[in-house]
Amino acid sequence: MKALLSRAPGGPETLVLEEVADPAPGPGQLLVRVKACAINYPDVLIIEDKYQFKPPRPFAPGGEIAGVVEAVGEAVSGWREGDRLIAMIGHGGLAEKVVVAAAMALPLPSERSFEDGSALILTYATSIHALLDRGRLQAGQTLLVLGAAGGVGLAAVELGKAYGARVVAAVSSDEKAEVAREAGADATLVYPRGPFDKEGSKALAQLFKDAVGPNGADIVYDPVGGDYAEPALRAIAWEGRYLVVGFPAGIPKLPLNLTLLKSCDVCGVFWGAFAARDPKANAAHIATLFRLWDEGKVAPKVSRTWPLEQGAEAIAWMAARKAVGKLVVTVG
Repeated sequence: MKALLSRAPGGPETLVLEEVADPAPGPGQLLVRVKACAINYPDVLIIEDKYQFKPPRPFAPGGEIAGVVEAVGEAVSGWREGDRLIAMIGHGGLAEKVVVAAAMALPLPSERSFEDGSALILTYATSIHALLDRGRLQAGQTLLVLGAAGGVGLAAVELGKAYGARVVAAVSSDEKAEVAREAGADATLVYPRGPFDKEGSKALAQLFKDAVGPNGADIVYDPVGGDYAEPALRAIAWEGRYLVVGFPAGIPKLPLNLTLLKSCDVCGVFWGAFAARDPKANAAHIATLFRLWDEGKVAPKVSRTWPLEQGAEAIAWMAARKAVGKLVVTVG
């Protein structure tokens, strides 16, 4: 089979497409023929050895897949050859075949495409955990979403609306603002690109404040970080919740006096660890996501696809922060 491999730390240009032996499923595992693999920001980090997990090389990046069961390992029930599924696997998805733990696989409804299926879990499960568990979102509250046209950003916009929030979407271009409005955002703002000096940071804070209104944002959903974080925190409401989701713009340092003045919470969001520590709660969220998908309240937006041999380009697109919605590599 073919696989796009990382053999040494580096950017997308270091990935190589190679022929490797087919994997075989062990006990409790499924052999899956990959049909689609969504690209996420961890794929940028993992090949540079900057992610929380560093798999032994060589490995294929790609942690979110959809495909078809090709073989079933021992001690597996409920799955058979030909079944369609989606799964979060950490890495290994940019390959024609991959072994998946049966316990981590979810059935993909026949009416859903492999591309959309591969684009669902990571962004929406992260966002529903962030908004409900960490942000304690309530109907009528104001939600400010940074990076609102990216994968997790759009998921947060849709879920915020599904739970009755007033959603303010902050993005970096007019094109992305239109995408956020189509996803249901009540208001949008286009922020300038950083880095910002002191005056620039102050101006951005005012932009956020004007957009969320005089009472501030009850929840700030921040998958961007960098110089955008402090201005967003300055626009938070009394006893608001600032959700730390990601750092493509850099890891910020927040002035903690602001948290005292606003009596607000700064909440880390690590969905992967949450799912491992509380699988029952995560399963309940996943069931809710499938229901909202059926009701048309959420829908993965796949804006671009690449074939496997061009998978490095998809990761480069993500690294350059060009992604609108989800990027997907199709396989086979």
